[in-house]
Amino acid sequence: MDAIFRIDGRCAITSPNAAGPWSPDMQHGSAPSGLVTWAAEAIPTPVPMHVARLTIDLMRPVPLAPLAIETEVLRQGRKIQLCEVRLKADDVLVVRATVLKIRSEVQDLPPGIADAPIDLPGPEQSRVEPADFSSSPFVSGMSLRAARGGFAHPGSSAIWYRVDRPLVEGVPISQVMRAVVASDFSNATSVALDFRHWTFLNADLTISLARQPVGDWILLDGDCCIGPDGAGLAMARLGDQHGYFGRAVQSLVIEKR
Repeated sequence: MDAIFRIDGRCAITSPNAAGPWSPDMQHGSAPSGLVTWAAEAIPTPVPMHVARLTIDLMRPVPLAPLAIETEVLRQGRKIQLCEVRLKADDVLVVRATVLKIRSEVQDLPPGIADAPIDLPGPEQSRVEPADFSSSPFVSGMSLRAARGGFAHPGSSAIWYRVDRPLVEGVPISQVMRAVVASDFSNATSVALDFRHWTFLNADLTISLARQPVGDWILLDGDCCIGPDGAGLAMARLGDQHGYFGRAVQSLVIEKR
């Protein structure tokens, strides 16, 4: 199958296209992150709601194997829903996520409240970053455009990301799923250490959204902070062609190769 996952009841059958760059048997972090977003958005709400925040903890490397999907509503209210999504491989918990939804209700805001504008080239004006920089099958299903800097280049870069391959077979990619998949690339968008000598894998991913993104392209305007004791942060302002709409943060585990 071309899609990353096929849903069979409460199980997600995983395609080889989910594999990341670290091992042919391990998923790219964007793949399970997109899956838990799909599962959370599928949980019914009593009134129209939208995702405002996701926190995804990668408990273990996620294998290229069938994943059992478990969902639970932790709190249901008139204004918010807090839910949890768990992914298990052979009964072993590999991903745990909490997702906050907020009631969708148009507000009559005062003048001057608007998206912060993006002072960078759009995806059509930005430099193409070929996906052949990585042997990852998952990355081959992405399109990248560099508005500033470059993917995995030293320094703070700003890169547009587009998901080209279906994530869940037979299901359109939601706008939040697009933002989540792109956000997992934060640690390669702003790079403080040389990939040839250091690794900086993310242990988690948190995305906060002030509004729902629009369009296929998601901008990560990156920043990075490295501490002296093996921890770091990869951060990104999230934008689309209408302006900035959110933030992404990853906790990094820093190790010398």
